[in-house]
Amino acid sequence: MAQQSILGRVSQLMRANINDLLDNAEDPEKMLDQMIRDFTNNIADAEEAVAQTIGNLRMLEDDRKEAGESAVEWGSKAAAASRKADELRAAGNGGEADRFDGLAKIALKRQISFEGQVRTMDGQIAQQSELVAKLKEGLNQMRLKREELVTKRDELVARAKMAQAQTQVTSAMKSVNMADPTSELSRFEERIRREEAQARGMTEVAMSSLDSQFEALEADEMDLEVEARLASIKGGGEA
Repeated sequence: MAQQSILGRVSQLMRANINDLLDNAEDPEKMLDQMIRDFTNNIADAEEAVAQTIGNLRMLEDDRKEAGESAVEWGSKAAAASRKADELRAAGNGGEADRFDGLAKIALKRQISFEGQVRTMDGQIAQQSELVAKLKEGLNQMRLKREELVTKRDELVARAKMAQAQTQVTSAMKSVNMADPTSELSRFEERIRREEAQARGMTEVAMSSLDSQFEALEADEMDLEVEARLASIKGGGEA
């Protein structure tokens, strides 16, 4: 039966150990994608099988109800024919009474036949009900397993992206080593230090030149003072 085949596939998929499969897979993400597709397809087949089995069960239940009603109906007919036969026999009409007793027997046979159908269909209904329960349980397990697979896949993809981002950050950090004295930053800092030292040197040179000029100016003023005093002495002497 198709339903039994579905149950077999459900059982096989349920026994699959996802973690072991992932450990042995060359590409876990692709394998999970394939498993999700397999579960999705089997869930669709299981849903169809469950619907078909439930449909068969409902038909059996309808037939069983109809057979049960027929058994009750023929039992009522048998009882009515038997009463009529008793009435006719009491009235002295034995021939007609026997005919109604015959009809009662026919009705009883029909009743027994329908009761047999009811018993047979009760067994079939019990089997179908059990199968429907198993299929529903298997279907629910497959849905839960598929959700687990989707969660696993999303987790795996997220972890892969995080690992890739971490690798990129690590590579970027390696390419820019701030503590390396030969790095571009260190060389730039050294160049600035040399420029600052040169500026200080030029300032000192400029200040030295300015001091010399002032010293020369002071020397000139002193010479002028000496000449003036000398002239004053000479002038005083002449006087």
